[in-house]
Amino acid sequence: MKNKLATIVLLVILCLLVGALVGCDPTLDSNALNILGKKSDLAKPYMTKIFDLYRQTGKKINVIAVEDEEYETTALKMLKKGKMADVFLHFHNADLEMFDAKNNFLTLNDQQWMEDVTDSAKAYCTDADGDMLGLPYWESSVSGCYYNKKIFDSLGLESAKTQEQFDNLCDLLVRRGITPICWPANGCSWMIQFGMDPIFADDPELLEKLNSNEITYADISAMTDMLRWIDEAEHNGWFGKDSLKKGWNEISPTLNSGEAAMTFIWDTWFYTDFVDGKYTKEDFALMPVFMNTTDGGTYEGGNLNMMMVNKNSPRMEQALEFLQFCATPANYNVAFEGISTVSVFKGQNTNIQSQMVTDAAASIAAHERVSTASTKIIGYSATKVADAVHAMFAGGHFDAAQCLKQMDSDRIAEAIQLGAAGF
Repeated sequence: MKNKLATIVLLVILCLLVGALVGCDPTLDSNALNILGKKSDLAKPYMTKIFDLYRQTGKKINVIAVEDEEYETTALKMLKKGKMADVFLHFHNADLEMFDAKNNFLTLNDQQWMEDVTDSAKAYCTDADGDMLGLPYWESSVSGCYYNKKIFDSLGLESAKTQEQFDNLCDLLVRRGITPICWPANGCSWMIQFGMDPIFADDPELLEKLNSNEITYADISAMTDMLRWIDEAEHNGWFGKDSLKKGWNEISPTLNSGEAAMTFIWDTWFYTDFVDGKYTKEDFALMPVFMNTTDGGTYEGGNLNMMMVNKNSPRMEQALEFLQFCATPANYNVAFEGISTVSVFKGQNTNIQSQMVTDAAASIAAHERVSTASTKIIGYSATKVADAVHAMFAGGHFDAAQCLKQMDSDRIAEAIQLGAAGF
């Protein structure tokens, strides 16, 4: 009995020591491939399907799920202790800088599956040197301005092709008693990055100077132009009377009732969160986002979870074989069957692509940018950017210039904390 109790105590102690790293799970097979990801990410149906398919081949995997809010911290601890998993899931965002991808993960330019990855997905997963960081294995979407075509038709309106046309649309909608844009300022943070993408995606040198601390947002005229436009739009009523109170849960009712005619969001949202009301998702169409940073507007390509391979793993070859398995059409078409996503692979044919995106294909091809602001600006925090814009909406002396100053201060502080060179 004492021996049994001692064993239990020892197990508890071991759990406390390593629990923060991989979780205390006696079912982990020491010879199996280890895959590390956020708990919510690993529970996606296409992820569980591909894991099941792989296991059916007789191969073994340990799926190590970490609570979302603890993921970055836990993964960094694993990396520093030399216990990084064989396959590491991560989005290509600013947080990836902390993991020193060049030194810790394989570049995958020579992999067989590269030819099957779409150009937009490939662009998202490549670094500044053009090296492929991971296999994009995720649902993809197109972010833009989704508008109620029934409302537009009833008023004789057409989608905008220039900033001036878009501004005129907003003016007319306000005069007709319709909120032009549902801008959910209470807790939603993605809208601003859509406007920022063209500034930095179209000028890599500008991005490099910002990330080396040679310049700030305040030195970039397009950033001032964008924030002044956002501020004026809010004052003009283009975001409605209560944008500061509207959050994630209010987007659907605001749109399905016809209270607002447009919103800046992504197509998969209509299949996962939109609830039919007076209007249904079939009543919406897609045009570019206009925020005074590029005259022709912009779309943001999908943010994709990448499967990265630990170059120091004793199971590196097995990890590469697993990625090849995931990137095989016969397998990914089973995993993504019925999933609403823009194709990430050229051979993907079982997923659902929204009619909104299909109808706007030519416009998307002309104006889409790879997600840049939130993924490539060192120190970028969507939440802190949204907080600064929120303060601008609240009034007082916090104008566009003050908003920029706050955004710069937050970004630089985060870059210093990350240990970024030049800060």
